[in-house]
Amino acid sequence: MAEPPNSSLGSNEAEKPAIEPIRMPTVEEIRGQDLWNNCAMRSVVSGAMGGGLGLFMGLFLGSLENPIMQSEMSAKEQFIFTAKQMGRRSWSSAKAFAVMGFIFSAAECVVEKARAKHDMTNTVVAGCVTGGSISAKGGPKAACAGCAGFAAFSVLIEKFLDRD
Repeated sequence: MAEPPNSSLGSNEAEKPAIEPIRMPTVEEIRGQDLWNNCAMRSVVSGAMGGGLGLFMGLFLGSLENPIMQSEMSAKEQFIFTAKQMGRRSWSSAKAFAVMGFIFSAAECVVEKARAKHDMTNTVVAGCVTGGSISAKGGPKAACAGCAGFAAFSVLIEKFLDRD
């Protein structure tokens, strides 16, 4: 007996995955997206996260520093010196990373809203603004070098993390 002509179509349809209906976002999801799309909120959260990262990096790097007169210090004095050094280093790193995260996030968000695009240009401009503002105390040459260096670093990080 010959197969009916429609039987081959039935087997192909069985192999196709079922199409799921589009799910509309809930009111809570929409409010969360609106809150996160606010540049001020995004900048404050990025600053806080940068501060937390700086805190832990400072604790780690501060613990690696050895006292200059290690041979003349007792174990208790070395411990106290290292604890104080870790505290100073962590507070300094926390402030630096918080400012860096805040400025970068604010600049990227403002540029993205102004251009109405999400692309590499936003990252370059935000990196330049961040690097230039952080190194501005050193004068115009330092600001230009900071701008170029942080913009290049931002592009490298964006390329590394954007693996579509």
